[in-house]
Amino acid sequence: MGVYQYRDIKKPSGGLRHLIHKRKRRYAMGEIFVPVVLQENDEKVIKRVMGGNAKVSLRKVSKAIVTDKNGKAKVTKILNVLSTPSNREYAKRNIITKGAIIQTSDGKARVTSRPGQDGIVNAVLID
Repeated sequence: MGVYQYRDIKKPSGGLRHLIHKRKRRYAMGEIFVPVVLQENDEKVIKRVMGGNAKVSLRKVSKAIVTDKNGKAKVTKILNVLSTPSNREYAKRNIITKGAIIQTSDGKARVTSRPGQDGIVNAVLID
């Protein structure tokens, strides 16, 4: 099931009587949020997007690419989700979003990528 993202259904503002009618188009459809969960095995989904391109989306993840102060990147294991700015319930359910603070084997790190959109978890050490 898709989510319609155009604004032509809502009431117009600024004194307009009504908006110009638009047909619903497939490119105006969004998707329901499917969380990226911390688990032992990794799971990726490849989706077809506009222009015939492919988008990799994560469903389950266990590792992250962590960059330190010197710019050196390393693949580390994610141990726990400490906090998430988008929703505090996500940390309890181990859901990873952009901006989440995760506990890795190297220390605390902030997620800089969008795992559901990019298909990878990139993070920067904050310790």
